[in-house]
Amino acid sequence: MSEIASRQQLRLAFLRWAIVTVPLILLLGFTSARIAPAGSQNRWYTMLAKPAANPPDWVFPVAWTTLYVLMGLALAMVIHARGSRLRGPAIALFAVQLLVNLIWSPVFFGMHLVGWALVIMALMFVLALATTLIFGRIRTLAAWLMVPYLAWVAFAGALLFQIDRLNPNAETIAPASASTQVISL
Repeated sequence: MSEIASRQQLRLAFLRWAIVTVPLILLLGFTSARIAPAGSQNRWYTMLAKPAANPPDWVFPVAWTTLYVLMGLALAMVIHARGSRLRGPAIALFAVQLLVNLIWSPVFFGMHLVGWALVIMALMFVLALATTLIFGRIRTLAAWLMVPYLAWVAFAGALLFQIDRLNPNAETIAPASASTQVISL
């Protein structure tokens, strides 16, 4: 027997990593999205003029859940590639691009900083592209799993650019006067 580990053992090792990476990335993504209400739950966002190509609100959580699962699987593949000298830099680059991703939602939905959200989105795309390319040098399938994320970030960036153009003073739009805060007497 010339193999150190059987194919089944290698598959199980990958699955052990995926059991950690997929839920972790989902948890981080959902936590970031919960810092400030998003979509129709955010009064400021509902007041913004949106481009015709803006999908219905339900599309965003479905898309992000799918993308986070794919990203978690891609990360698990790279972590599992123990023989690659690019593994460490790839994991670090993935972590940086994920951090930038997680910052976006609070900046846009919470702080209402559309211009900064656009800068963050551009940085997110560049970092995701670099991550995809380095993943491709380690595991081709890991890179392919990142492609839908790249496409979505590009689409979201185009939508955000249009929102910025349609709402030049978006930062000054105040949410409706009704509040969900409890007022103590």
